Amino acid sequence: MDTHSKRPVAIVMGASRGLGLLMATELAQRGHDVAICARDAESLERAAEQLRVHGGTVLPSTCDVTDADDVEAFVAKVSQELGPIDVAIHVAGVIQVGPLEAVTREHFEASINIMLWGPINMALAVLPSMRERRSGRIGVVTSIGGKLSAPRLLPYSTAKFGAVGFTEGLSAELAGSGVTATTLVPGLMRTGSHGRAQFFGDAEKQYAWFGPAASLPLLSMDAERAARLMVDGVLKGKPVKLVSALSHVATRAHGLAPNLTVRLNQALSLLLPRGTSSETVEGVDAARNLRPDGIVSRLTKLGDRAAARFNEHRRDS
Repeated sequence: MDTHSKRPVAIVMGASRGLGLLMATELAQRGHDVAICARDAESLERAAEQLRVHGGTVLPSTCDVTDADDVEAFVAKVSQELGPIDVAIHVAGVIQVGPLEAVTREHFEASINIMLWGPINMALAVLPSMRERRSGRIGVVTSIGGKLSAPRLLPYSTAKFGAVGFTEGLSAELAGSGVTATTLVPGLMRTGSHGRAQFFGDAEKQYAWFGPAASLPLLSMDAERAARLMVDGVLKGKPVKLVSALSHVATRAHGLAPNLTVRLNQALSLLLPRGTSSETVEGVDAARNLRPDGIVSRLTKLGDRAAARFNEHRRDS
């Protein structure tokens, strides 16, 4: 006898905070039982507490998206405890900001393992059951940085370009199967992630431009609205969902005039700070070395408030 709930089942990988938590919230509000995973058990449980107020079952489980066996075990656990997975969304990511001369192989490996191998591991784990049932929705959060590579974000863009290629190709491969894969392409969003981003090559100066860019309304998008639009795209089975005005404009501009957009990024690169130190510093630590009442602090106010709301604050910060 089937004892599972009749509610649809969704998994969100990388959902302990920020955008992942918001997308899990959106799914819970739409009537899904939700399983969430991340590497840190404490932040995961805090996220689960926030999700439970929306009703339905919430299943938190620690999981490393870079480990295929770990992902397989997570998917098996969810299937056993909640039932067949209807929706699978990969959000886990790492933002690394710094110039080429400070980038190491380890920076590339971290980005690629999380933001390219993570989606691949998730898709390969959920697809057998979805294809057998001829039903399922897969979503991968990529970035405008996976369509147009911006300066000081080379490891990030490298991984996101791979994720775009994988998910768009997966969508084509799944044609006629009843299963869809959606490439989700947001721009900057006010999730508060600037405090958890990693900075190197003069970390304070890199934070001083990236933190405001990820916080100001004209440059970044309201994160709750972004999550709502992305969940819409996944549930409707759209092949690609461009989320923000920046995503639409930049994608079209790069498609029409790629030489121009690359040259504009070259010009931007000349204006941004450089540095050779490969020491990686989290945004919250870089911010401590700046004046608390200074211009950068004022420009990141909205992002800092979002961090408090969306579980992005580090416990010791």
